[in-house]
Amino acid sequence: MAGEIPDLQAQERTGTGKGAARQARRAGMVPGIVFGGDVDPLPINIPFNVLLKRLKKGRFKSTLFNLQVEGQDDVRVICRDVQRDVVKDLPTHVDFMRLRRTTKINLFIPVEFINLEDCPAIRKGGVMTVVRNEVEMVVTAGDIPDHLTVDMGKVENIGDTVTISDVELPEGSKLVISDRDFVICNVSAPSALKSSGDDEEEAEVEATEAAEGEEA
Repeated sequence: MAGEIPDLQAQERTGTGKGAARQARRAGMVPGIVFGGDVDPLPINIPFNVLLKRLKKGRFKSTLFNLQVEGQDDVRVICRDVQRDVVKDLPTHVDFMRLRRTTKINLFIPVEFINLEDCPAIRKGGVMTVVRNEVEMVVTAGDIPDHLTVDMGKVENIGDTVTISDVELPEGSKLVISDRDFVICNVSAPSALKSSGDDEEEAEVEATEAAEGEEA
């Protein structure tokens, strides 16, 4: 199921060009542009602190936003580019693309692991290693899933691997990588146990070699 689409407030920017952009930055705003959807591009300003907070949360470019600009109809948008200061690595300009509810887009959908405490393989002493914590998918803009769910309660044995074919995909979505059954996570033996096993193997080899030497 799709989660609630977060709101993103902005102001319409009067004037374009470098002068207007510099003025916006001096006022604590980040200039941007909204394009696409058979409508003229809309210059906007976003409060610097609001944008920086969103960027720090992660997955900014894979999040669908409900853009609210005073005097304009709300519109669903997705970020297509964030320009940054080459020295400070802070946002200086942002580009958004308008989307219809039926638009198909590529997004990275996070993976959620459940029932870790009931995972038989982990209860036997196994250690889970996450290979992918998000998966790129083609989804509909109006029905973006919150996450993909991996039920670790079904992973029985140490050495077992969970691949994408073991994960139920949301209705109406599909994988970008569809030609191989890639790994999501695995449960392996603890490193200490592996080392112990290696030591035992080495001891067996040494004992065999010593016995062969005595026979010779």
